[in-house]
Amino acid sequence: MDAIGTGQVLASKWDAAYGVFMFVKVMVGGLPAWMKWVIGSLLAVAAVYEGYQWWRRRETAVR
Repeated sequence: MDAIGTGQVLASKWDAAYGVFMFVKVMVGGLPAWMKWVIGSLLAVAAVYEGYQWWRRRETAVR
């Protein structure tokens, strides 16, 4: 990280992602294990579905 003359520090490109990850970790941290698995499974299914949709759109655009 580079220092600026005013005493501020520039953020790296991963600081926002780290902040979101830590926010979610704290929000989910107090939940029971079964609920964590349900939420994780739903997020995984949504990610796979979005990836599949992206792949299909990309494939049809090539044709």
